[in-house]
Amino acid sequence: MGFIISGFSDEIATDFQKQLEVVKSLNMDYIEIRGVNGRSIVEHTLEEVHDIKRQLDIANIKISAIASPIGKIKITDEFEPHFELFKHTIDIANILMCKNIRLFSFFVKKGEAGRYRVEVMNRMKKFCDYVEDKDILLLHENEKDIFGDVPKRCLDIVKTMNSDKLKLIFDPANFIQCQVETYPKAYELLKDEVVYYHMKDALLINGNVVPSGYGDGHIPEIIEELIKENYHGFLSLEPHLGHFEGFNQLEGNKDAVSFEEKSDASKFKIAYDSLQVILEDKINE
Repeated sequence: MGFIISGFSDEIATDFQKQLEVVKSLNMDYIEIRGVNGRSIVEHTLEEVHDIKRQLDIANIKISAIASPIGKIKITDEFEPHFELFKHTIDIANILMCKNIRLFSFFVKKGEAGRYRVEVMNRMKKFCDYVEDKDILLLHENEKDIFGDVPKRCLDIVKTMNSDKLKLIFDPANFIQCQVETYPKAYELLKDEVVYYHMKDALLINGNVVPSGYGDGHIPEIIEELIKENYHGFLSLEPHLGHFEGFNQLEGNKDAVSFEEKSDASKFKIAYDSLQVILEDKINE
């Protein structure tokens, strides 16, 4: 099987050691690193990141992607300070020995994507140009309310950049929250540019996130297609089954998000188990 299971371990606990303990108990070898001890990984100094790397090495855990907040600012916000944060993120990725960096394509007001397309592309090109001579791969995630929130604009970004330094993350739940049909429509349009999948499902009726296979994201069908296509790569768990400390700050959301229950190890395991059920079912067909 070519699937490698990873996940956003900060949804297990704020404490980094607890995160590592739980992923080890699930026999996972990778995490998608976002929050460490209550702070975004990109907010840590390089000295702190070296210490984080030591902890990862002791636990024998590697990083599938840096889950950065790069590109999660308004397109009208000043770019240069954000670009400095991007460069700091590249330094962090090098220390953590991870080539994959998640990013986004800037928040735009509804109906104004066309108005800001040129500025979005200019900023994305600066990102791509900066890593042109580096062992880094930028992964654009589809996210509600950013320029690349729907499949046609995700494809527009990668085609316009025409760079081997920029590929796509496919997040089914985020497409559902944008009222987009994930399969076959979005999947077929984007599959040639997608190199990384988030395992997050959601309900079309209200956008609520649910375990994989319990929503309208067609995750079982997507997994079946990936098996047929001999996909070798990451399936990264992003449970979102409860509030976790620092969610709004880590994800760049200014509006408070409320959940009935707090995210924890048990909910992460629910996400892990639901994906395993799908994998076992599809692999054994």
